Amino acid sequence: MTDAQDATAKARVYRRRRIVVFSALAVVIALITTGGVYTANALGAAVPAAAPQVTDPEPVAAAPQALALPGFGGYAVGAVGFEGLMAAGNETTLMPMASITKVITALTVLAEHPISAGESGPDIEYTDADVDIYWDMVEQNGSVAPVEAGATLSLKESLEALLIPSGNNYGISIANWAFGSEQALVEKANAWLAANGLANTHVVDSSGISDDNLGTASDMVLLGEIALRDPTIAAIVASKSVEIPELGTLENSNKLLGTHGVDGMKTGTTDDAANLLFTADYAVGASTVTVVGVLLGGENHSVLDEAIAALLDSVAPGFHEVVPLEANQVLAEYTTPWGETARARTADGATVVVWSDTPVDVEVQADPITLAQRGEEVGTAIVRAGTQEISVPLVLDAGIDDPGAWWRLSNPGALG
Repeated sequence: MTDAQDATAKARVYRRRRIVVFSALAVVIALITTGGVYTANALGAAVPAAAPQVTDPEPVAAAPQALALPGFGGYAVGAVGFEGLMAAGNETTLMPMASITKVITALTVLAEHPISAGESGPDIEYTDADVDIYWDMVEQNGSVAPVEAGATLSLKESLEALLIPSGNNYGISIANWAFGSEQALVEKANAWLAANGLANTHVVDSSGISDDNLGTASDMVLLGEIALRDPTIAAIVASKSVEIPELGTLENSNKLLGTHGVDGMKTGTTDDAANLLFTADYAVGASTVTVVGVLLGGENHSVLDEAIAALLDSVAPGFHEVVPLEANQVLAEYTTPWGETARARTADGATVVVWSDTPVDVEVQADPITLAQRGEEVGTAIVRAGTQEISVPLVLDAGIDDPGAWWRLSNPGALG
Protein backbone atom coordinates (compact mmCIF):
# COMPACT_ATOMS: atom_id res chain seq x y z
CA MET A 1 0.00 0.00 0.00
CA THR A 2 1.34 3.38 -0.95
CA ASP A 3 1.61 6.24 1.44
CA ALA A 4 -1.31 7.95 -0.30
CA GLN A 5 -3.51 4.91 0.00
CA ASP A 6 -2.64 4.57 3.68
CA ALA A 7 -3.58 8.19 4.34
CA THR A 8 -6.91 7.76 2.58
CA ALA A 9 -7.73 4.65 4.63
CA LYS A 10 -6.92 6.43 7.88
CA ALA A 11 -9.17 9.34 6.88
CA ARG A 12 -12.07 6.96 6.25
CA VAL A 13 -11.64 5.34 9.67
CA TYR A 14 -11.55 8.77 11.33
CA ARG A 15 -14.72 9.88 9.59
CA ARG A 16 -16.46 6.67 10.60
CA ARG A 17 -15.46 7.17 14.25
CA ARG A 18 -16.73 10.78 14.14
CA ILE A 19 -20.05 9.64 12.70
CA VAL A 20 -20.44 6.98 15.37
CA VAL A 21 -19.52 9.38 18.19
CA PHE A 22 -21.79 12.15 16.98
CA SER A 23 -24.60 9.69 16.28
CA ALA A 24 -24.32 8.29 19.78
CA LEU A 25 -24.17 11.82 21.16
CA ALA A 26 -27.28 12.74 19.22
CA VAL A 27 -29.09 9.71 20.61
CA VAL A 28 -28.05 10.65 24.13
CA ILE A 29 -29.14 14.26 23.62
CA ALA A 30 -32.45 13.11 22.14
CA LEU A 31 -33.05 10.78 25.06
CA ILE A 32 -32.21 13.51 27.54
CA THR A 33 -34.41 16.00 25.74
CA THR A 34 -37.32 13.55 25.40
CA GLY A 35 -36.99 12.50 29.01
CA GLY A 36 -36.98 16.12 30.12
CA VAL A 37 -40.09 16.88 28.12
CA TYR A 38 -41.83 13.74 29.45
CA THR A 39 -40.81 14.57 33.00
CA ALA A 40 -42.04 18.14 32.69
CA ASN A 41 -45.29 17.00 31.13
CA ALA A 42 -45.82 14.27 33.69
CA LEU A 43 -45.12 16.53 36.64
CA GLY A 44 -47.39 19.29 35.30
CA ALA A 45 -50.25 17.22 33.91
CA ALA A 46 -53.69 17.16 35.51
CA VAL A 47 -54.44 14.05 37.52
CA PRO A 48 -57.49 12.01 36.55
CA ALA A 49 -60.84 12.73 38.23
CA ALA A 50 -62.30 10.24 40.66
CA ALA A 51 -65.93 9.40 39.94
CA PRO A 52 -68.34 9.16 42.89
CA GLN A 53 -69.84 5.87 43.92
CA VAL A 54 -73.28 7.16 44.92
CA THR A 55 -75.63 5.67 47.50
CA ASP A 56 -79.24 6.67 46.76
CA PRO A 57 -81.49 6.24 49.82
CA GLU A 58 -84.66 4.29 49.20
CA PRO A 59 -87.89 6.34 48.96
CA VAL A 60 -89.94 6.44 52.16
CA ALA A 61 -93.74 6.14 52.10
CA ALA A 62 -96.22 5.30 54.84
CA ALA A 63 -99.45 3.38 54.38
CA PRO A 64 -102.45 5.42 53.17
CA GLN A 65 -104.37 7.11 55.97
CA ALA A 66 -107.86 5.74 56.61
CA LEU A 67 -110.45 8.54 56.78
CA ALA A 68 -113.89 8.90 58.35
CA LEU A 69 -115.63 10.65 55.47
CA PRO A 70 -118.99 12.43 55.75
CA GLY A 71 -121.78 10.56 54.05
CA PHE A 72 -123.45 13.75 52.81
CA GLY A 73 -122.97 17.19 51.30
CA GLY A 74 -119.95 18.71 49.65
CA TYR A 75 -116.66 18.71 51.51
CA ALA A 76 -112.95 19.34 51.08
CA VAL A 77 -110.00 19.30 53.46
CA GLY A 78 -106.59 20.79 52.69
CA ALA A 79 -103.60 22.01 54.68
CA VAL A 80 -101.54 25.16 54.41
CA GLY A 81 -98.35 24.44 52.45
CA PHE A 82 -99.51 21.02 51.25
CA GLU A 83 -100.41 20.19 47.67
CA GLY A 84 -103.94 19.08 46.83
CA LEU A 85 -106.68 17.95 49.20
CA MET A 86 -106.51 15.37 51.97
CA ALA A 87 -110.18 14.51 51.52
CA ALA A 88 -112.91 15.63 49.13
CA GLY A 89 -116.41 14.75 48.00
CA ASN A 90 -118.66 16.71 45.66
CA GLU A 91 -116.00 19.38 45.97
CA THR A 92 -116.80 20.99 42.59
CA THR A 93 -120.58 21.13 43.11
CA LEU A 94 -122.03 24.63 43.54
CA MET A 95 -123.82 24.92 46.88
CA PRO A 96 -125.25 27.81 48.94
CA MET A 97 -122.55 29.24 51.22
CA ALA A 98 -124.91 30.96 53.66
CA SER A 99 -122.97 33.01 56.23
CA ILE A 100 -119.57 31.84 54.98
CA THR A 101 -120.28 34.72 52.58
CA LYS A 102 -119.42 37.06 55.49
CA VAL A 103 -115.76 36.00 55.24
CA ILE A 104 -115.77 37.26 51.66
CA THR A 105 -117.40 40.51 52.82
CA ALA A 106 -114.75 41.01 55.49
CA LEU A 107 -111.86 40.32 53.10
CA THR A 108 -113.32 42.68 50.49
CA VAL A 109 -113.66 45.49 53.03
CA LEU A 110 -110.15 44.93 54.44
CA ALA A 111 -108.66 44.93 50.94
CA GLU A 112 -109.57 48.63 50.71
CA HIS A 113 -109.58 49.52 54.42
CA PRO A 114 -106.73 47.44 55.90
CA ILE A 115 -106.17 47.36 59.66
CA SER A 116 -102.55 47.52 60.80
CA ALA A 117 -101.30 44.94 63.29
CA GLY A 118 -102.25 45.84 66.83
CA GLU A 119 -104.76 48.47 65.74
CA SER A 120 -108.54 48.56 65.41
CA GLY A 121 -108.97 50.58 62.23
CA PRO A 122 -111.21 53.58 61.58
CA ASP A 123 -114.34 54.33 63.56
CA ILE A 124 -117.83 53.72 62.20
CA GLU A 125 -120.79 55.69 63.56
CA TYR A 126 -124.08 53.81 63.77
CA THR A 127 -127.41 55.57 63.27
CA ASP A 128 -131.14 54.94 63.21
CA ALA A 129 -130.69 53.61 59.67
CA ASP A 130 -128.52 50.81 61.06
CA VAL A 131 -131.18 50.01 63.66
CA ASP A 132 -133.73 49.77 60.82
CA ILE A 133 -131.40 47.30 59.05
CA TYR A 134 -131.30 45.24 62.25
CA TRP A 135 -135.10 44.94 62.44
CA ASP A 136 -135.33 44.20 58.71
CA MET A 137 -132.99 41.21 59.20
CA VAL A 138 -135.05 40.05 62.18
CA GLU A 139 -138.16 40.08 59.97
CA GLN A 140 -136.31 37.95 57.40
CA ASN A 141 -135.38 35.46 60.13
CA GLY A 142 -131.71 36.24 59.60
CA SER A 143 -129.06 36.11 62.31
CA VAL A 144 -128.31 39.50 63.86
CA ALA A 145 -126.00 41.26 66.30
CA PRO A 146 -127.16 44.14 68.50
CA VAL A 147 -126.73 47.74 67.37
CA GLU A 148 -127.51 51.11 68.95
CA ALA A 149 -128.10 54.44 67.25
CA GLY A 150 -125.33 56.84 68.28
CA ALA A 151 -122.82 54.09 69.02
CA THR A 152 -119.33 54.32 67.58
CA LEU A 153 -117.49 51.08 66.85
CA SER A 154 -114.09 50.52 65.32
CA LEU A 155 -113.91 48.61 62.05
CA LYS A 156 -112.43 45.67 63.96
CA GLU A 157 -115.34 45.68 66.45
CA SER A 158 -117.78 45.90 63.54
CA LEU A 159 -116.15 42.89 61.89
CA GLU A 160 -116.37 41.03 65.21
CA ALA A 161 -120.12 41.67 65.24
CA LEU A 162 -120.27 40.43 61.64
CA LEU A 163 -118.22 37.24 62.07
CA ILE A 164 -118.56 36.04 65.67
CA PRO A 165 -122.35 35.98 66.22
CA SER A 166 -122.83 36.17 62.41
CA GLY A 167 -124.73 39.47 62.35
CA ASN A 168 -126.37 39.87 58.93
CA ASN A 169 -127.19 43.48 59.75
CA TYR A 170 -123.50 44.33 60.16
CA GLY A 171 -122.80 43.03 56.68
CA ILE A 172 -125.09 45.70 55.25
CA SER A 173 -124.01 48.46 57.65
CA ILE A 174 -120.30 47.85 56.97
CA ALA A 175 -120.97 47.74 53.22
CA ASN A 176 -122.78 51.09 53.38
CA TRP A 177 -119.86 52.61 55.30
CA ALA A 178 -117.11 51.14 53.10
CA PHE A 179 -118.64 51.41 49.63
CA GLY A 180 -121.84 53.42 49.89
CA SER A 181 -124.25 50.51 49.38
CA GLU A 182 -124.55 46.76 49.67
CA GLN A 183 -124.71 46.43 45.89
CA ALA A 184 -121.42 48.29 45.55
CA LEU A 185 -119.85 45.82 47.98
CA VAL A 186 -121.26 42.89 46.00
CA GLU A 187 -119.59 44.19 42.83
CA LYS A 188 -116.30 44.67 44.69
CA ALA A 189 -116.59 41.23 46.27
CA ASN A 190 -117.12 39.41 42.98
CA ALA A 191 -114.14 41.25 41.48
CA TRP A 192 -112.08 40.25 44.53
CA LEU A 193 -113.14 36.60 44.14
CA ALA A 194 -112.08 36.56 40.48
CA ALA A 195 -108.74 38.22 41.26
CA ASN A 196 -107.96 35.65 43.96
CA GLY A 197 -108.68 32.54 41.92
CA LEU A 198 -112.10 31.70 43.38
CA ALA A 199 -113.63 31.29 39.94
CA ASN A 200 -116.52 29.12 41.09
CA THR A 201 -117.75 31.41 43.85
CA HIS A 202 -120.30 34.21 43.42
CA VAL A 203 -122.10 36.46 45.91
CA VAL A 204 -125.30 38.48 45.64
CA ASP A 205 -125.38 40.06 49.11
CA SER A 206 -123.09 40.82 52.04
CA SER A 207 -124.39 38.25 54.52
CA GLY A 208 -125.26 35.05 52.64
CA ILE A 209 -128.96 35.27 53.42
CA SER A 210 -129.76 34.46 49.78
CA ASP A 211 -129.31 30.92 48.50
CA ASP A 212 -127.83 32.51 45.37
CA ASN A 213 -124.55 33.04 47.21
CA LEU A 214 -122.88 29.99 45.74
CA GLY A 215 -119.47 28.36 45.98
CA THR A 216 -117.73 25.02 45.81
CA ALA A 217 -116.05 23.15 48.63
CA SER A 218 -112.67 23.31 46.87
CA ASP A 219 -113.02 27.11 46.55
CA MET A 220 -113.94 27.37 50.23
CA VAL A 221 -110.64 25.75 51.25
CA LEU A 222 -108.77 28.40 49.25
CA LEU A 223 -110.96 31.10 50.81
CA GLY A 224 -110.08 29.85 54.29
CA GLU A 225 -106.35 29.87 53.52
CA ILE A 226 -106.58 33.44 52.21
CA ALA A 227 -108.52 34.56 55.30
CA LEU A 228 -105.87 33.10 57.63
CA ARG A 229 -103.26 35.40 56.05
CA ASP A 230 -105.11 38.44 57.38
CA PRO A 231 -104.22 38.76 61.08
CA THR A 232 -107.41 40.71 61.89
CA ILE A 233 -109.71 38.01 60.52
CA ALA A 234 -107.58 35.17 61.89
CA ALA A 235 -107.82 36.63 65.40
CA ILE A 236 -111.56 37.30 65.18
CA VAL A 237 -112.62 33.85 63.95
CA ALA A 238 -110.52 32.18 66.66
CA SER A 239 -112.36 34.02 69.46
CA LYS A 240 -115.02 32.10 71.40
CA SER A 241 -116.46 35.40 72.53
CA VAL A 242 -115.66 39.12 72.65
CA GLU A 243 -116.74 41.94 74.93
CA ILE A 244 -117.68 45.16 73.16
CA PRO A 245 -118.80 47.92 75.56
CA GLU A 246 -121.56 49.23 73.29
CA LEU A 247 -122.86 45.73 72.46
CA GLY A 248 -122.05 43.52 75.41
CA THR A 249 -120.74 39.96 75.10
CA LEU A 250 -120.87 38.37 71.65
CA GLU A 251 -120.70 34.55 71.54
CA ASN A 252 -119.21 32.68 68.59
CA SER A 253 -121.69 30.63 66.57
CA ASN A 254 -118.97 28.02 65.86
CA LYS A 255 -119.52 25.45 68.62
CA LEU A 256 -116.57 23.29 67.51
CA LEU A 257 -114.09 25.99 68.55
CA GLY A 258 -111.57 24.61 71.02
CA THR A 259 -112.38 20.97 70.27
CA HIS A 260 -110.71 18.48 67.91
CA GLY A 261 -108.01 21.10 67.16
CA VAL A 262 -110.53 23.56 65.68
CA ASP A 263 -109.53 27.24 66.03
CA GLY A 264 -111.79 28.92 63.40
CA MET A 265 -113.53 29.87 61.08
CA LYS A 266 -117.20 30.50 60.10
CA THR A 267 -120.59 28.86 60.35
CA GLY A 268 -123.31 29.12 57.74
CA THR A 269 -126.99 28.26 58.07
CA THR A 270 -129.69 28.10 55.39
CA ASP A 271 -133.33 27.10 55.75
CA ASP A 272 -132.34 23.65 54.52
CA ALA A 273 -128.77 23.04 55.59
CA ALA A 274 -125.86 23.80 57.92
CA ASN A 275 -122.33 24.66 56.78
CA LEU A 276 -118.98 25.16 58.44
CA LEU A 277 -115.72 26.50 57.07
CA PHE A 278 -113.18 25.36 59.66
CA THR A 279 -109.49 25.57 60.51
CA ALA A 280 -107.56 23.35 62.91
CA ASP A 281 -103.95 23.21 64.09
CA TYR A 282 -101.99 20.07 64.97
CA ALA A 283 -98.48 19.64 66.34
CA VAL A 284 -96.44 17.25 64.20
CA GLY A 285 -92.94 16.80 65.55
CA ALA A 286 -91.39 20.25 65.81
CA SER A 287 -93.88 21.71 63.31
CA THR A 288 -97.52 22.76 63.33
CA VAL A 289 -99.86 21.80 60.51
CA THR A 290 -102.82 24.07 59.79
CA VAL A 291 -105.78 22.23 58.28
CA VAL A 292 -108.44 24.15 56.36
CA GLY A 293 -111.68 22.46 55.40
CA VAL A 294 -115.37 22.87 54.77
CA LEU A 295 -118.50 20.76 54.96
CA LEU A 296 -121.59 22.09 53.18
CA GLY A 297 -125.13 20.72 53.35
CA GLY A 298 -125.49 19.20 56.79
CA GLU A 299 -128.99 18.44 58.09
CA ASN A 300 -128.29 20.66 61.10
CA HIS A 301 -125.28 21.91 63.03
CA SER A 302 -125.33 18.98 65.45
CA VAL A 303 -125.06 16.45 62.61
CA LEU A 304 -122.56 18.67 60.78
CA ASP A 305 -120.27 19.13 63.81
CA GLU A 306 -120.25 15.42 64.58
CA ALA A 307 -119.21 14.59 61.01
CA ILE A 308 -116.47 17.24 61.01
CA ALA A 309 -115.12 16.05 64.36
CA ALA A 310 -114.86 12.48 63.08
CA LEU A 311 -113.25 13.65 59.84
CA LEU A 312 -110.64 15.77 61.64
CA ASP A 313 -109.86 13.01 64.13
CA SER A 314 -109.04 10.76 61.19
CA VAL A 315 -107.13 13.39 59.20
CA ALA A 316 -104.80 14.59 61.98
CA PRO A 317 -102.89 11.28 62.49
CA GLY A 318 -102.16 11.17 58.76
CA PHE A 319 -99.57 13.94 59.13
CA HIS A 320 -96.22 12.57 60.19
CA GLU A 321 -92.59 13.59 60.35
CA VAL A 322 -90.02 11.85 58.14
CA VAL A 323 -86.23 12.14 58.52
CA PRO A 324 -84.89 11.08 55.11
CA LEU A 325 -81.37 12.38 55.82
CA GLU A 326 -79.24 12.42 58.96
CA ALA A 327 -76.41 14.88 59.46
CA ASN A 328 -73.02 13.39 58.50
CA GLN A 329 -74.64 10.62 56.44
CA VAL A 330 -72.38 9.12 53.73
CA LEU A 331 -74.00 9.40 50.30
CA ALA A 332 -70.98 9.04 47.98
CA GLU A 333 -67.47 7.56 48.11
CA TYR A 334 -64.37 8.38 46.09
CA THR A 335 -61.26 6.30 45.33
CA THR A 336 -58.46 7.85 43.28
CA PRO A 337 -56.20 5.86 40.88
CA TRP A 338 -53.31 6.48 43.28
CA GLY A 339 -55.21 4.96 46.21
CA GLU A 340 -56.58 7.89 48.22
CA THR A 341 -60.16 7.70 49.49
CA ALA A 342 -62.75 10.21 50.72
CA ARG A 343 -66.47 10.22 51.38
CA ALA A 344 -69.15 12.82 50.68
CA ARG A 345 -71.30 13.37 53.74
CA THR A 346 -74.41 15.47 54.38
CA ALA A 347 -73.60 18.81 55.98
CA ASP A 348 -76.99 18.78 57.75
CA GLY A 349 -79.95 16.51 58.30
CA ALA A 350 -83.37 17.01 56.71
CA THR A 351 -86.84 16.61 58.19
CA VAL A 352 -90.15 16.90 56.35
CA VAL A 353 -93.75 16.66 57.44
CA VAL A 354 -95.86 14.70 54.97
CA TRP A 355 -99.44 13.59 54.61
CA SER A 356 -100.51 9.95 54.44
CA ASP A 357 -98.60 7.95 51.82
CA THR A 358 -96.85 10.89 50.17
CA PRO A 359 -93.45 9.47 49.15
CA VAL A 360 -90.25 11.11 50.33
CA ASP A 361 -87.40 10.71 47.85
CA VAL A 362 -83.74 11.73 47.93
CA GLU A 363 -81.76 12.55 44.77
CA VAL A 364 -77.97 12.55 45.22
CA GLN A 365 -75.95 14.80 42.92
CA ALA A 366 -72.20 14.25 43.54
CA ASP A 367 -69.47 15.75 41.34
CA PRO A 368 -66.29 13.98 40.14
CA ILE A 369 -63.22 15.32 41.99
CA THR A 370 -59.49 15.58 41.35
CA LEU A 371 -57.66 17.37 44.15
CA ALA A 372 -59.80 18.66 47.02
CA GLN A 373 -59.68 19.78 50.61
CA ARG A 374 -61.48 18.28 53.57
CA GLY A 375 -64.86 20.00 54.02
CA GLU A 376 -65.06 21.06 50.39
CA GLU A 377 -68.59 20.99 48.92
CA VAL A 378 -68.84 18.36 46.21
CA GLY A 379 -72.56 18.02 45.55
CA THR A 380 -76.10 18.19 46.84
CA ALA A 381 -78.73 15.85 48.23
CA ILE A 382 -82.23 16.98 47.23
CA VAL A 383 -85.17 15.82 49.35
CA ARG A 384 -88.56 15.91 47.62
CA ALA A 385 -91.96 15.29 49.21
CA GLY A 386 -94.93 16.53 47.21
CA THR A 387 -94.25 20.21 46.52
CA GLN A 388 -91.65 20.40 49.31
CA GLU A 389 -87.99 20.44 48.32
CA ILE A 390 -84.96 20.66 50.63
CA SER A 391 -81.36 20.88 49.40
CA VAL A 392 -78.55 19.65 51.66
CA PRO A 393 -74.86 20.23 50.73
CA LEU A 394 -72.47 17.27 50.47
CA VAL A 395 -68.96 17.82 51.85
CA LEU A 396 -65.78 15.71 51.81
CA ASP A 397 -64.66 14.08 55.04
CA ALA A 398 -61.01 13.89 53.86
CA GLY A 399 -58.73 15.76 51.49
CA ILE A 400 -57.48 14.41 48.16
CA ASP A 401 -53.80 15.31 47.72
CA ASP A 402 -51.53 15.25 44.67
CA PRO A 403 -50.11 11.73 44.09
CA GLY A 404 -46.54 13.04 43.86
CA ALA A 405 -43.73 12.84 41.28
CA TRP A 406 -43.03 9.09 41.46
CA TRP A 407 -46.67 8.09 40.75
CA ARG A 408 -46.89 10.66 37.97
CA LEU A 409 -43.67 9.44 36.28
CA SER A 410 -44.59 5.78 36.64
CA ASN A 411 -48.19 6.08 35.42
CA PRO A 412 -48.00 7.94 32.12
CA GLY A 413 -51.19 6.40 30.80
CA ALA A 414 -53.25 7.66 33.72
CA LEU A 415 -52.46 11.35 33.26
CA GLY A 416 -54.57 13.80 31.28
